[in-house]
Amino acid sequence: MNEKNEQGNHSLPVGSVRGGSLDDYILAHIDKESDYLHRLWRATQLHLLYGRMASGHLQGRLLKMLVGMIRPKLVLEIGTYSGYSGLCIAEGLPEDGHLHTVEINDEQEDFTLPWFQNSPWADKITMHIGDALEVVPKLGLQFDMAFVDGDKRKYVEYYEMVMAHLNEDGYILADNTLWDGHVVEEQAHDAQTEGIRVFNDHVAADERVEKVILPLRDGLTIIRKVMN
Repeated sequence: MNEKNEQGNHSLPVGSVRGGSLDDYILAHIDKESDYLHRLWRATQLHLLYGRMASGHLQGRLLKMLVGMIRPKLVLEIGTYSGYSGLCIAEGLPEDGHLHTVEINDEQEDFTLPWFQNSPWADKITMHIGDALEVVPKLGLQFDMAFVDGDKRKYVEYYEMVMAHLNEDGYILADNTLWDGHVVEEQAHDAQTEGIRVFNDHVAADERVEKVILPLRDGLTIIRKVMN
């Protein structure tokens, strides 16, 4: 799940020189988020325990743009949370595109589902509750794109499962892959940091894909499947 928002202390690339108004400058020079997305963002901060996990304005606009560039018909999201990233993905989908988003926390459904149902993209989103490792294989679908933002300790498992259900030339976007910079801190050995490190090493060595890490917010890895 996303761990930082654009107004926090880690919205710039790791190692960047920070300026007090640089975050605001960036947001002022990109497309605005819609009123609906802004209301969801505010509701997430007010009503959910870990509001900073929502993607937010900057990453949301990037997700929409990437979807518009890739033009996927079927997209998978692992880790729905409040639905902000899912709505941004759905916003960028072609007319016949569809998003399947999977959330493991069943208590999240009461908050998130109404935001999907009342959005302009309601007919493009199906929300599933359960463990993605169990839910996705049962769908019997092949996806053109996946956004992985779930339990960091399971990233390699998610990755291999998604690869098995991803069309050739399909894309995986993996969030939080710099993990607040902990991936390069020798003293950081908690389970989530180690999970991200193992994932990054796994992807780096995988000759089935092309990959690049963007130092955006908490790190976003873009992966393209190039061979079976």
